[in-house]
Amino acid sequence: MSMNRQLVSSGNAYEKEIGFSRAVRVGSMVFVSGTAPVGPDGKTVGVGDAAAQTKRCFEIIASALAEAGAEMKHVVRTRMFVTDVALWEEVGRAHGEVFGDIRPAATMVEVSKLIDPDWVVEIEAEAVIMEDGETWQNAWAQTD
Repeated sequence: MSMNRQLVSSGNAYEKEIGFSRAVRVGSMVFVSGTAPVGPDGKTVGVGDAAAQTKRCFEIIASALAEAGAEMKHVVRTRMFVTDVALWEEVGRAHGEVFGDIRPAATMVEVSKLIDPDWVVEIEAEAVIMEDGETWQNAWAQTD
C-alpha cells in the first residue's frame, strides 16, 4: 500500500539546508513542524508578549494546514514549547481561543531556549482530516 506524501513549504531558506518542511501530509494525516512567531518580514512578532506570539504561531499553522487541505478543526494534537513555564496562562488562553471547542490533546513543556532569544513559544500541530460520516478506518486507509 502506497500513500501520497505532500510537502508544504513556507519558503524558509533553512528548509532545504536543514531538510524539513513546514508541514507534511500523508493520506489523511497532516504534521506541522515546530512553528515560531515569525512575521512575513522575517522578524519576531510580539516580542515580550506570549499571547501575541502564540496567536502568530497559530496563524502560520492554519496557513500550512490550509495548503495541505486541512483546517484547525482537524487538529488532534498540539505541543507547545515555552521558555518560561510561568507564561502558561497567556499561552494557554491563546490556545483556548483557537481550540476551546476542538479540544485536541495538548502538551506544554518548558525548554531552556529556542533558536531566537526573542521567541518565548514554539508550537507543533498534528491533524487528521475526516469528512462528515467518514470512519477512522477509511481515514487511515487512504491510498493513492
